[in-house]
Amino acid sequence: QVQLVESGGGLVQPGGSLRLSCAASGSIFSIAAMGWYRQAPGKQRELVATILSGGSTNYADSVKARFAISRDNAKNTVYLQMNSLKPEDTAIYYCYAHVRRHASDYYGNYWGQGTQVTVSS
Repeated sequence: QVQLVESGGGLVQPGGSLRLSCAASGSIFSIAAMGWYRQAPGKQRELVATILSGGSTNYADSVKARFAISRDNAKNTVYLQMNSLKPEDTAIYYCYAHVRRHASDYYGNYWGQGTQVTVSS
């Protein structure tokens, strides 16, 4: 199996910063992509940011220039640095990884349990 464990969520004032971390462990041969989605109350889950194994990144328009995704391939860990946070960033943030468990396997998507980020004064 593959486990994703997130950390770093919490309550922050508007304009503040938080850093999320997500470590993947278990039966892992390779990870093609890692990233973050978020889901606010009453809304659909949306992509926040993605990073490929080679370092290419992609961001939602709503977070460009404020958030930065990075990755430590040796540790199978992805990070999301969130700056200039706004109340509309409040959501549960979910980590995902596109993982191949064995050399002969296809890639599959795995998800973390989610971490709450609340931006409020």
